[in-house]
Amino acid sequence: MDNVYNPFAYIFNIFWILLFFFLFLGPFWRRYALNRAREEVIEKLEQKRKSRVITMIHRQEQLGFFGIPIFRYITIEDSERILRAIRMTPKDMPIDLIIHTPGGLALAATQIANALLRHEAPVRVIVPHFAMSGGTLIALSADEIIMDPNAVLGPVDPQIGQMPAASILTVLEKKEYKDIDDQTLIYADVAQKAIRQMKEYLKNLLVTNGMEEKKAEHIAEELSVGKFTHDYPLTVDYLKELGLNVKTEVPEEVYELMELFDQPMGSQPPSVQYIPVPYRSMPDHKKQA
Repeated sequence: MDNVYNPFAYIFNIFWILLFFFLFLGPFWRRYALNRAREEVIEKLEQKRKSRVITMIHRQEQLGFFGIPIFRYITIEDSERILRAIRMTPKDMPIDLIIHTPGGLALAATQIANALLRHEAPVRVIVPHFAMSGGTLIALSADEIIMDPNAVLGPVDPQIGQMPAASILTVLEKKEYKDIDDQTLIYADVAQKAIRQMKEYLKNLLVTNGMEEKKAEHIAEELSVGKFTHDYPLTVDYLKELGLNVKTEVPEEVYELMELFDQPMGSQPPSVQYIPVPYRSMPDHKKQA
């Protein structure tokens, strides 16, 4: 019996092929297109500023078509990539490092800060929104910190596990040694060393970067010994009062780049929404109000 052409079977097969593409190949294509768009903005910024542009942007991203969230922070892999990018940069070429991070491993942040400090050409760290903890440590190694007027940095006081080192030490002041368990005493010993090491490192970092020693010691004391909570926002005005070289002329391309990292979770609409058009004046319906 001859085969009979069945248009419904044909359409059904096409449907499954398209579904396969959408579920399995679609995410890879979208990822490629997104990365290419980011690279184009970076290339434009490099040409404008005549510099090597490096980004370290930690935002919640999605994995595959299941939409599994990935929470990012500064890791050893980040430091390896940034150190490689610095090695590939000519010694006389400036570096613009764009940072958006909640912090991360102190070891990784320290490696990045040291590498930036050794780079012979000017180093500028650009903070469009926030760079907390280890991100702040990296920013302090730059010749110039460029921040959005509403952006913030954060304290660099050490954390022991999930606890602030400075808070652990207060236990020694409020209790007698005989009333403190061994584990807490060990934590307190580690906390004391961590605060001393961070303060000394921060002071040496600032002095090596050309800051006067007394001023560097004051800043290291302010930021590393637990004067603030670890998530306390350090504003542009406060950082300028400390004497840091902070400017607020963030290139427009940096904001354009940040838009390419905005990925809402799954099918949920974004929690913040607006008409993405810059108004030069109030809309007509506002004028009539």
